[in-house]
Amino acid sequence: MRTPVNRRARAWAWPLVIGLVATLTWSSPAGADASRGGTDTALDKVLDDPLLRGGAAGVVVADADSGDVLYRHRADDRLMPASNTKLFTSAAAMGLLGPDHTFRTDVLGEGTRHGRTLRGDLFLRGTGDPTLLASDFDRLAKGVADAGVRRVTGRLIADDTRFDAQRAGRSWAADDESSYYAAGISALTVAPDTDYDAGSVIVEVAPGATKGERPKVTVTPSTRYVRIDNRATTGSGGGLTVERRHGTNTITVSGAIAAGAQTAKEWVSVWEPTGYAAAVFADALKRHGVRVAGDTRLGEGTPQEARPLASHRSMPLKKLLVPFMKLSNNIHAEALTKAIGHETAGRGTWSAGLAAISDWLKQQGVDTGAVRQVDGSGLSRMDNIAAGQLTELLLAARQQPWYADWYASLPVACAPDRLTGGTLRSRMCGTPAAGNARGKTGSLTGASGLSGYVTDADGRELVYSIVLNNYLAPSVKSLEDAIVVTLAKGSPQGVRGGAKSAQAADLECSWVKPRRC
Repeated sequence: MRTPVNRRARAWAWPLVIGLVATLTWSSPAGADASRGGTDTALDKVLDDPLLRGGAAGVVVADADSGDVLYRHRADDRLMPASNTKLFTSAAAMGLLGPDHTFRTDVLGEGTRHGRTLRGDLFLRGTGDPTLLASDFDRLAKGVADAGVRRVTGRLIADDTRFDAQRAGRSWAADDESSYYAAGISALTVAPDTDYDAGSVIVEVAPGATKGERPKVTVTPSTRYVRIDNRATTGSGGGLTVERRHGTNTITVSGAIAAGAQTAKEWVSVWEPTGYAAAVFADALKRHGVRVAGDTRLGEGTPQEARPLASHRSMPLKKLLVPFMKLSNNIHAEALTKAIGHETAGRGTWSAGLAAISDWLKQQGVDTGAVRQVDGSGLSRMDNIAAGQLTELLLAARQQPWYADWYASLPVACAPDRLTGGTLRSRMCGTPAAGNARGKTGSLTGASGLSGYVTDADGRELVYSIVLNNYLAPSVKSLEDAIVVTLAKGSPQGVRGGAKSAQAADLECSWVKPRRC
């Protein structure tokens, strides 16, 4: 797929919905379906918009304190929730792993020490940390050198056995394979920057000095694990394509970049993330003067008798939730799902993790019999969750001891900082929802969602869940915004969130890089 700079990025525009927001008055008795009064008039008008013609919508609004349902529209209809699925996964992770849970990565030696020589194998053992950077591997390599090991006669073995070998989630789209937001899941992987998009590299393409020259292509982190096939030229523009070939680590750069243009960046997943981590670590060992005589092996377990040489711990889960939820990071969701499986059943698999998530949700009062969850992130189009079940989770989460940290991880409407506003930072600006509404967004082609919390003009906190499916419009984000602004007591002039609020939404805005939200 060819685009001016970034793969899959599009420049759609859609007219904003004007006149959808009306002053909201609750006319139904607590706990009952809303009658045809002021509430239904305001919210039903939004759902009757032509953008949703022929589509499906599930909407629930509840009083956060009492749990009384104030408005419901097809609340039990199972729909694709997209990244609203992360609400289930993140809450279960806090409940089952705990807010202070960390991922540990160790380097161990197996064999005998003779001065600076380890006669045996060196093991790099991961437990699923999706935030490991090249600099972390460098510190681990330094730790090996500081421990006095400068030569290893055996092999470097990358132990990713905490998780199983299934890399892609169930029913993930094949054409997403090279996309960083669909990177393979491993207990041992690397992130290229502090967005922590584990299992991917950043490819930068700078134009040549003159027309016809090959552009300069660099990879971050610097690694020979991927190979660049540079077919692009410096010319009058026309668009670049940066894409990895199926089943390989060959990244092809083709098309043209205009002379004098800014450097283009693309985030691309690698094939086999365990090998990627091993390669980055092997390079770090060399830099610190540690020589490994043997080859590199993947997927072998570490012997019990192996002795630790260096160790790294991740940030605690309560801090990891911020990049995870604010930026809607799929890899974090899947790593946590498998970590939950290992913690609860001794098996780092999707099936074990999802079973534990379902059991935990059921204990919180969520009707899991009405839910189908097949991954942790919502990237699968097989996920089916109704707005009613998302609302049940949002209400139950408020009773948890870790709720404050979880609530703080939700994106905030119109908060400009990326790690505060997240996927909502350009939405609902200039309305009573700005700086007020928090929620988890979700976006796939034909599927959109927004679920969270908002305070109305009387100071009452409301819980809301909006799941929209099967529409043909480029985006229905303006309708979600209209509902939330209505709940916050917006003016009848409508939502004026700007073009960013109404852009095409085949993907979460944070997945389109450079960041579009």
